[in-house]
Amino acid sequence: MSREILAGMTTFSTMSYVLVVNPLVLSGTGMDRGALITATALIAAIFSIIMGLRTNYPLAMAPGMGVNAYVAVQVCQGMHIPWQAALGMVFYMGILFLLLSLTGLRQKIIEAFPVSFKKTIGAGIGLFIAFLGLRNAGIVVANPRSLVALGNVASPSVLLALGGVILAIVLVVRKVPAALILSILAVTIVGLFLPGVNGHAHITDWPQHLFSRPNSIMPVAFRLDLVYPWHHLAQSIPIILALLFTDLFSAMAVLFGVGARAQLTDADGNLPRLKQALSADAAAASGAALLGSTTAIIYLESAAGVEQGGRTGLVSMSVATCFLLALFITPIIAVIPALATTCALVMIGVFMMQGLAELDLKNIVVASTALVTLLLMTLTSVSDGLALGFIVNVVVLSAAGMRRSIKPIGWALVGLFILHYIAR
Repeated sequence: MSREILAGMTTFSTMSYVLVVNPLVLSGTGMDRGALITATALIAAIFSIIMGLRTNYPLAMAPGMGVNAYVAVQVCQGMHIPWQAALGMVFYMGILFLLLSLTGLRQKIIEAFPVSFKKTIGAGIGLFIAFLGLRNAGIVVANPRSLVALGNVASPSVLLALGGVILAIVLVVRKVPAALILSILAVTIVGLFLPGVNGHAHITDWPQHLFSRPNSIMPVAFRLDLVYPWHHLAQSIPIILALLFTDLFSAMAVLFGVGARAQLTDADGNLPRLKQALSADAAAASGAALLGSTTAIIYLESAAGVEQGGRTGLVSMSVATCFLLALFITPIIAVIPALATTCALVMIGVFMMQGLAELDLKNIVVASTALVTLLLMTLTSVSDGLALGFIVNVVVLSAAGMRRSIKPIGWALVGLFILHYIAR
């Protein structure tokens, strides 16, 4: 039991940055940051417990980093959709996700996409997340001539953010436990002594208290708008599909990757309780929306606990306990500046970009699809990058005489994407 608890604490230390990053990212939509801290911790605790009880696997869950950035920046800020409506779309995605998981259609949809395209999607989201982190810190700024330009590198805030990124890279390379949260804490502490901007005396404000009762969750919980998506179907369907595909691919990758490292798979490389894990993961999407956050996902950082010897659902219980205890230090969490999360966002992007190493970029079909998808995901939106990238992939394969490699459901998806662009 001590080994399992230690493994859970290790997993928590590697993913605890979600308590900082998720509220900061989603608060940009107008949501209450204090309530988001509570919601993030409760969602992580509740669904980690459910996953542990349902599967007895050492898997931890929490709101996903890629999805929250997409919803906050692309959906709410870029498309001017209210955050309540965005949570409604996340809820409907979770219902659809659950139906796909229970009927077996989830596996068929996953198989319709080439392996190379799935890895490209992950890398594209990674680029988007890293770009968001650089923008939040002012390292890159808008420029009408070249779209973006380098920010003021003489600014203390920009220098501090760059130092945080370098520190995070060094700590990860040296395999220091909790490298991301340590980097965030280091930047936050240094920010206490550097001049701030926009009327702030320092980059980091001193906390008024060290401990407090958890903030109320009610400013964000059960505030989702379930009517808006039905009145704006043409706008909502691509967003829901983008959320769906993102969760589809990430969940499968984490389940099989962590399962293999924990030696939980059978002789054929399959997880014995895969259906239970998929249903728990799917339920977490709608459950998170009800509680006031974007999709909860299985965290790849679960592998850290596995490396510490964790093998059972007790790891999930230990992670949940750590998240609940963290609720009582929210005054400290609340003072962490947005630029302090740049190091974590960039490193998350680095981790997700590593999937490109497995692509055969000498293959013109793979390279052209990857280029279009990556550029569009970073410069336009995740949903447009996914849709147009997949259309390019199917058209190029068909023109190159490789129609047999395209599954019928793939053609159906292309048809849906094309109809969407014709209608809007």
